[in-house]
Amino acid sequence: MPRFGRLTEQTAVGASREMLSELVERHGTVGDMVSTMAHSPAVLGGYLQLSKAMRRAKLDRRTSELVSIAVQSQQGCGMCLASHVQAARSLGVSEEEIELAHRGTSSDPAVAAIIGLGLQVYREPASITDAQIDELRALGYTDRAIADVVGVVSLNILTGAFNLVAGLTPGDQR
Repeated sequence: MPRFGRLTEQTAVGASREMLSELVERHGTVGDMVSTMAHSPAVLGGYLQLSKAMRRAKLDRRTSELVSIAVQSQQGCGMCLASHVQAARSLGVSEEEIELAHRGTSSDPAVAAIIGLGLQVYREPASITDAQIDELRALGYTDRAIADVVGVVSLNILTGAFNLVAGLTPGDQR
């Protein structure tokens, strides 16, 4: 059950009202998470900026969604997990690969390695070794794509943690 009410252009104040108005003008509507994030203009603004920045990531979108599925399977945000599974399906990712991502791996060794890195960034980033980074480079990942994994994981931590604290779940209708 949601713990915070959704805000609208009419009920939000200050910077949140401005951000929501701009989003509604551009997209027509905003979802539960964004309208609930409007309780904190700092959180909403940070989410919007990081989300926009990650659209310029060099890590391919399919791989990014698989990393997100693995992270959200660990973090436990059902709303985020459902969103990333739907996005992966829309990109043509097979049900087998989606299931493997839930378990933190892939049938493709290169994708399995980058998913593994994402989970390690999520769980214990201090344990990442030079050898792991060298292995990812040998598998064809650029330094930029490797760094983008940190951004993907960070965005997932933010959205997942927010949704869990706010009590947002798949299918919330308010």
